[in-house]
Parts: sequence; C-alpha cells; structure tokens
Amino acid sequence: MSLAVTGELVAQAAAARGAVPAFNVITLEHVEAVITGAESVDAPVILQISENAVKFRYGRLLPLARATVAAAEQASVPVALHLDHVQSDGLLRQAPEAGFSSVMYDASRLPYAENLAATRAAAHWAHDQGLWIEAELGEVGGKNGRPPLDAHAPAARTDPAEARVFVAESGVDALAVAIGSTHAMTKRTAALDHDLLKRLTSALDVPLVLHGSSGVPDAELTAAVAGGIAKVNVGTALNLAMTSAIREFLTAHPDAVDSRKYLTVAREAMADAVARIIRVLRTE
Repeated sequence: MSLAVTGELVAQAAAARGAVPAFNVITLEHVEAVITGAESVDAPVILQISENAVKFRYGRLLPLARATVAAAEQASVPVALHLDHVQSDGLLRQAPEAGFSSVMYDASRLPYAENLAATRAAAHWAHDQGLWIEAELGEVGGKNGRPPLDAHAPAARTDPAEARVFVAESGVDALAVAIGSTHAMTKRTAALDHDLLKRLTSALDVPLVLHGSSGVPDAELTAAVAGGIAKVNVGTALNLAMTSAIREFLTAHPDAVDSRKYLTVAREAMADAVARIIRVLRTE
C-alpha cells in the first residue's frame, strides 16, 4: 500500500467524530510493532518521529525515516509519516525529502508573539511544500509578569479565545491543546478538562490533537474523542511495554545474549499495546 497522507487520515477521523492514533517510534522494532498492531485491528495509523528521536539517532533523520517509509509501504492498512515536535528549522526542511506528509512545529516554549511569528513562518513554508502542519498552544505568558507556561506542564490549559486567534493568524491545520495530559507519564492518572475541550471544539474549526495520551485512562480517552479530539499521540506506552517485556525476559533468561530473543517479545508487547489503544479510540 502506498504511503498515506496525515491530513487525509485526520480529516476522515474528524468527519466520523473519531480519532486517528499517532505513535512515536524510535527503533525499527517500534515501527514494525505499530504496523502489526494496526493491521491486527484493521485501522489506519500515523507513525511519528520526533526531534528527540532524531537526536538519539546521532542527529540523522533519513536512516529511520527511510526504513519507516519502506515498512509503511508494505503495510496492509493506511500508514502516514509525521515529523513530531520539531523546533529546528533545519530539521523541518528535511521533512519533504524524507517522506513525511506532515509536521508538528513546536514553538510553544516561546512567548506568545514569538510563538505565533515562528509558527506562521513554518506554516507558510510547510504549505508551500504540500505539508500538513500541527502546532501547540498551552498557556500564554505575560500575564501579571508570569513567563509562558509550557504546554505540557500539569497546570497548563489552552485558552479558547487565544487559540482561535492563534490558529487564524498562524494558518496551521491542527492544534494540540493542553487540557490536562502531560508527556512521559508512566501512570495512567491524568484527568482531562472535558468542559474546556468542549469550549475549544466550539471555538476552533481545525482538528484538535491530544498529546501525552499514555497517561490518560481509557474512559478519559474515549470521552476526549467523543468531545472532539481527532488525533491522539502515544509514545511512553510503547516504551513501557517494550522495557517491561525485555526486563521480564532477561530476568527469566539471565544468560541470554541474542538480542533477537528479547526484541521479539518487546515487539510483540508493543504491538499488543497498539491494538489495545486503537480499540479504546474506536467510536463505532
């Protein structure tokens, strides 16, 4: 199957009042696990490579990206490729050649005016390249002398009025909103602000994205999709499945040295996690 287009998958999900899952991948085992899990439940999926993952791979995007494209093209379900949490303009400009149909440009660490200016420039460039672009907005700083609050800080919340202006003036195609989830949670204890999500859905005419979904309980995820979230990002849940499986295998087989043995169980555990999460997100 040819590589799918992120914007089309998100638009289809939003039209059906559902959400497309987007999984962050770091190794080829991650890639294979996500595709296997998606195939097992016959669902489209987005594979995400973050700027941090690129840094882990010695700053080289193409080796993992090209392997991911090759795996996606052999999948039996639609698979799109997304460049996630990009802060480097240099990395952003590698996206088209590497096979990405979308990017998430992350200037949320900057004060509002700088965030808007940087995101507007990135969106203009991305659209010229035919790329779908996602941005992020947490709590705007500058109020009462406070600095901007990172979008993934526990107390961060996206203001609907500010978000409406930000989307209109930046020209982005989707917005990741801060409604109570945070990155890298290893416990599923996040409580989402569903009233805020309702107001954001009413205020904005672009698809909404939930980051940090690994820490969100099933019922909260289901409610978030029903409330208007159209793309759900997952990363830590795969790493938890992978490391738990490897730890268990090596504890049971302390003399094991063949990495294929423990990577096989790790890949299977991640594939199971992918399938489970997709079932949770399904609304039909």
